[in-house]
Amino acid sequence: MEQETRLSETDRPSAPGSVRPGGRTAKVRRAVLDATEDALAASGFHTLNMDQIAVSAGVGKTTVYRRWGSSVGLIADLLHDMAEQSLPAADTGSLAGDLRANAALVHRTLTDPRMGAVFRAVIAAAACDEECAAALRGFYRTRLEEWAPVVTRAVSRGEVPVGTDALELLRAVSAPLYYRFAVTHEEPSEADAERAVTAAVAAAAAGAFAPRED
Repeated sequence: MEQETRLSETDRPSAPGSVRPGGRTAKVRRAVLDATEDALAASGFHTLNMDQIAVSAGVGKTTVYRRWGSSVGLIADLLHDMAEQSLPAADTGSLAGDLRANAALVHRTLTDPRMGAVFRAVIAAAACDEECAAALRGFYRTRLEEWAPVVTRAVSRGEVPVGTDALELLRAVSAPLYYRFAVTHEEPSEADAERAVTAAVAAAAAGAFAPRED
């Protein structure tokens, strides 16, 4: 009979990624999420198999099904974990420098053979399932909010108007890169990243992301 890791009711989160468990539970979660990321990088979303994840993670199948429920639950929790592990925002002393660092981070992620494959997989999953879509929105919302202070500092330096919408400005930087990556399936270049930054800084300075005066 297969030996399994049994979690008590208090160990189980009400939703994947809703708590940060410790001890044995944390090790189980880490092993399963690492195995999920490996599988997504290797073969994408549509071939993700819960039984194979359990074997790769060295965890009982019943534990994986009980805690995550489905492959969708695995992806949702992986996105929560990725948001928790994200690097802090840059502080270069200028808006252009900070946005350039943001664009470089996005560019590196999307062009990395492993992480690019993982993001293609989670984007595909989000297109098929609302739980994945909500988790993906939550991931990007977290990332945008972590970088929002770069815009607050830019306002205090007088680089952009008061009231500039930080999240919309940051979206303007990454959106062209994701368009190439996810829509036209081109590999975004460093020149694409620099162009996105230049355009976003110019638009922000002109008040494109600030409330309009009547």
